[in-house]
Amino acid sequence: MKEPFIRTQMLLGAPAMERLQNSHVAVLGLGGVGGWCAEALCRSGVGELTLADQDTVSVSNLNRQCAALRSTVGMEKAQATARRLGDIAPDCLLHSLVLRYEADTREEFFAAKYDYIVDAIDLVSCKLDLIETAHARGIPIISALGTGNKRDAQLLCIADISQTQGCPLARVVRKELRKRGIPHHKVVFSPELPRNAEDGDEAPPPGRRSVPASAMWVPAAAGLLLAQAVILGLAGEPGYAPTPS
Repeated sequence: MKEPFIRTQMLLGAPAMERLQNSHVAVLGLGGVGGWCAEALCRSGVGELTLADQDTVSVSNLNRQCAALRSTVGMEKAQATARRLGDIAPDCLLHSLVLRYEADTREEFFAAKYDYIVDAIDLVSCKLDLIETAHARGIPIISALGTGNKRDAQLLCIADISQTQGCPLARVVRKELRKRGIPHHKVVFSPELPRNAEDGDEAPPPGRRSVPASAMWVPAAAGLLLAQAVILGLAGEPGYAPTPS
């Protein structure tokens, strides 16, 4: 065992660490949630990571995104994240994809073989296509639901989509997945009702009506919970097996 991961091995055991080293995990969406998830996966010994995001680092990302530094403003998030993770774990095989996952890029993304997929995508249509495709192909997947306009990280949890409540995004995703014959799907969500936020000066990105307010601790905590589910699932921990379709 390489020294950087020795304390993780002390907790999970050598067989689990070998499984992690031989695993390929994709993280789609590298913002306040997905970026911290990707870093946790890297720091936990996952041997191969695909990092996908079409966006670039902006100054407004500095309050919460791990790849957002003054030196990376203007850089593509996929490449900024890969550069940061490469400095943490040089032996981790990193693939950066500067793309927006959607029907048109589906086959490009799924050309690789993944052992687990993390969905930290914001746009509902893209999120649904990714979830449906992963379920159809038998690839374990977990999704992050809404963290914007929320302040209490203690309410976040790993759950089945059928158990979600209070989260507007969860309600939409749950309804649309049922239409697609997917009643069960693993998610990280919070039942905290979104707060009314003050208007900001930032223009919403394409496909979004508004920019949600966000501090660091809620999206970061959600990202770490996503990583927990993936790591313990790949390690074979009881209770963390992928949710059946």
